Amino acid sequence: MQHDPGDLAATQKEQREQWQRTYAAHPGMYGERPSAPAVHAAEVFHGRAAEDVLELGAGHGRDALYFAREGFAVQATDFSATGLRQLREAARAQDIAARVTTVVHDVRDPLPLPGASVDAVFAHMLLCMALSTDEIHALVREVRRVLRPGGTFVYTVRHTADAHFRAGIPRGDGIFEHGGFAVHFFDRALVDALAEGWRLDEVHAFEEGELPRRLWRVTQTRRR
Repeated sequence: MQHDPGDLAATQKEQREQWQRTYAAHPGMYGERPSAPAVHAAEVFHGRAAEDVLELGAGHGRDALYFAREGFAVQATDFSATGLRQLREAARAQDIAARVTTVVHDVRDPLPLPGASVDAVFAHMLLCMALSTDEIHALVREVRRVLRPGGTFVYTVRHTADAHFRAGIPRGDGIFEHGGFAVHFFDRALVDALAEGWRLDEVHAFEEGELPRRLWRVTQTRRR
């Protein structure tokens, strides 16, 4: 189904405002414990001798803070200044602020980093936000640009076996809005397309939350 870029742009603006309101109303809404994908990613990053991690869509920071506690230098980005402020406050409280930097950033724009400047990139349910397929491809190209050769990208996305796929309000291009939040549901063809030019290490299916949400955890490596 074709989508109107103007309609998607309006949806994206609404989603940005929705996340700002949500973080303001529910500080630390995801709790302090890291997500299971972040715990797995830290093991992978340690195993590959990574020293610095870029997290995309860090929100209020439960995973970024975990990476910092694990000893990584962490650069955390999100389009919510409110969420990142909460992240910085938590980093100071945990005495790990020296290992954490934050940048307000919309992933539809180029990443604010030079090429080949980080060892690892992590994104938990960021790629499946209200982004068009073209915008997702552009973002993954940017991730490849900022990773050092041999660097690792771990991301998670909700996929087309999820109960909310084709539920709620259709926004075009595989995006459906449910409960005020828009999600781009991935099929396997999109995962494989995003791995072109990379080494695709793993596509791991898992569930999260009470629905439950059905996701893939994808690990891919920038070829040297």
